[in-house]
Amino acid sequence: MDGHRMSDSIEKNAWQALRAFTNARIALGRAGNSLPTAPLLAFNLSHAQARDAVHHPLDADILHEQLRAHGFVSLDVHSAAPDRAHYLRRPDMGRRLSDESRDALRTAAANDAPDVVFVIADGLSAFAASKQSIPFLQAVTKRLTDWKVGPVIVARQSRVALGDEIGELLKTKLVVMLIGERPGLSSPDSLGVYLTYAPKVGCSDAQRNCISNVRPEGLDYEAAAHKLHYLLTHARRLGLTGVGLKDDSDALLHAEEAASAIPDASKK
Repeated sequence: MDGHRMSDSIEKNAWQALRAFTNARIALGRAGNSLPTAPLLAFNLSHAQARDAVHHPLDADILHEQLRAHGFVSLDVHSAAPDRAHYLRRPDMGRRLSDESRDALRTAAANDAPDVVFVIADGLSAFAASKQSIPFLQAVTKRLTDWKVGPVIVARQSRVALGDEIGELLKTKLVVMLIGERPGLSSPDSLGVYLTYAPKVGCSDAQRNCISNVRPEGLDYEAAAHKLHYLLTHARRLGLTGVGLKDDSDALLHAEEAASAIPDASKK
């Protein structure tokens, strides 16, 4: 060997310092006409993890146990899609409940309708639902002391719109879907949060508000809970969600931080 090291043949990128600020695949360098081996292997691993996230089944039994351990009452439902293959090929089946689940929710519906119902749904990433939903629920519900919160619904083979039928059957004013988002190459476990006022079958996406990328590496639980609490409060006051409800929670948070930084003259 002439002492030549393989790392010497990698052409570095001028943007390499920016990699400290993002998980995006930038400034990977070049090795001849291709990528260096390490980034290429990392890409293949991320792609495999994303594929696994789409096909991995939600362990509803464990999720129900965890919910009970944290003091939540939960119910189990299933969409009209009988399995993952139908769910992926027939999105419409993931938007409606199975007959058995529909009957179960009719039976469970209380005379005194809840203010809000949370639905944990596998969506396109059961990893996200299993990993992120309970910590996020804890962060949100501690802010809802004056709300009547219904049972947490665990939904399998679910699309976002399944929450409309669930909310309609439970007669809730608001439904919040916590659903696994389509996996990305750097985020196989990202949770999406969809809020709908007066849910019923046939609601459109324009009638919802969305908070995306809820996970410690993205929008953390407390920040996402702050946004959702803001939207819930204003949705209840205005009687709507969707394009008519703007998320100004960041401006409110900055105003509160600025106010807390001003010395209290009465204490001088």
